[in-house]
Amino acid sequence: MPQERMLTVTGEEEGIRADRYLAGHLPELSRSYIQQLISDGRVTSGGRKIKASRPVAAGEMLHLLIPDPVVPDIRPEPMELHILYEDEDILIVDKPKGLTVHPAPGHWSGTLVNGLLAHCGSELSGINGVLRPGIVHRIDMNTSGVLVVCKTDSAHRCIAEQLRVHSITRLYRGVVIGNLPDDEGTVTGAIGRSPKDRKKMAVVREGGKPAVTHYRVLERFGSYTSCEFRLETGRTHQIRVHMASIGHPLLGDDVYGPFRCSFRLNGQTLHAMVLGFRHPRTGQYMEWTAPLPPYFAELLETLRSQSSS
Repeated sequence: MPQERMLTVTGEEEGIRADRYLAGHLPELSRSYIQQLISDGRVTSGGRKIKASRPVAAGEMLHLLIPDPVVPDIRPEPMELHILYEDEDILIVDKPKGLTVHPAPGHWSGTLVNGLLAHCGSELSGINGVLRPGIVHRIDMNTSGVLVVCKTDSAHRCIAEQLRVHSITRLYRGVVIGNLPDDEGTVTGAIGRSPKDRKKMAVVREGGKPAVTHYRVLERFGSYTSCEFRLETGRTHQIRVHMASIGHPLLGDDVYGPFRCSFRLNGQTLHAMVLGFRHPRTGQYMEWTAPLPPYFAELLETLRSQSSS
């Protein structure tokens, strides 16, 4: 049976585009998937179909019918997974650098999802569509670190709600170019598609989603700075975009930073180190740490050696 959802618009939310409003309340669904539901007539107000661009009104009730997930046409592929924790509800994985999380054009195989299907079989939540079973949030292909995978729809909804209200702990380690002027700080700025390059994200004045990144300096190496980042929000490429916006892009980031890099790195030097949240079944707060990958630890040693010489 299709999943039925009812949402009532508050006064503060009046005037927001319907697809943006729904994306804000249903973080487990991608905005493109929500737009597809609207296009298919599965979102109504007062019994009438709506358009994605229509502003919502205070007191309006939106009715969604989310179809049952189709069995993914993705082949399970046995692969070595670094599992930090597993029970009947969730799986915590330490994702290596270079591994794409879910299938997409150009990456239909060899993804984390392919490996998860081989490991879990049918025990993955289906809320987020056929290409992303079990995936509540993701990290970029060239970002390593800890990631939660949901086995049940109830676990998926619980963790997605914690993501929505920003109660999940997410700490990253990264190395940025340049010497940050302050030992700690906060970068704010709505993130959306770059008006100059639709393949990139950017801090934008209109049409973006609010984003907040806190940083703390761990070590200084003259021309580079090692930092810890704490996310309040989880926008696409958030840390990469925010740090580039203040003139300190991540080392190795050939999208938001300089094309040339003095070190042999495959993409940005960024690692999702700590993830913590309330367990969806027990309600107990749990936290996991993924150690720095070898390339990252070796880079820090090289930077220490260069800065002291």
